[in-house]
Amino acid sequence: MTTPEYSVPVRIDSLGKAPATFALAAAEGQRVALARRFGLMEIVSLTGQLLVTRSGHAGLVEGQWAAAVVQSCIVSASPVPAEVGGPLVLRFEPAPEVGGEVELEAEALDVLHFEDGCIDLGEVLAQSLLLSLDPFPRAGEAELAEARKHLLTEDEAAALEEADRLARSPFAKLKP
Repeated sequence: MTTPEYSVPVRIDSLGKAPATFALAAAEGQRVALARRFGLMEIVSLTGQLLVTRSGHAGLVEGQWAAAVVQSCIVSASPVPAEVGGPLVLRFEPAPEVGGEVELEAEALDVLHFEDGCIDLGEVLAQSLLLSLDPFPRAGEAELAEARKHLLTEDEAAALEEADRLARSPFAKLKP
């Protein structure tokens, strides 16, 4: 198993009865690595204020998170800044022993699993960020209008392709 780009492991057995508070902020190198992983132009900031509460062998993560990112426009490849974030409530339980079929009940679908007795709060923020990104970011109208100037119709593209094919022909030099 590889270590995530932004890792803040919290051992469940190290927590007491009172919730533990964590103020998280990804460092520049971590943000650069996460941006590469998620195909972003830049992650300007990634922060979280989280409470982790132990309940037996399980853990509850609650709090707020926020991120400022720069995505690439799907049309023009122009930078598209965005701010995402919000409340976070996640329940973690130890990974079940896998053997044969696993039958999940409805309430089990909202439970995440952890391994080696640790919840990785950095990965919690990273996954929250990934799930909150706009899958089709678009630049403003001015940038899109500029990009449209460089687009060709199907007929124009076909004519350009035919002209290129004819220019590469060995007989092209024989024309007067």
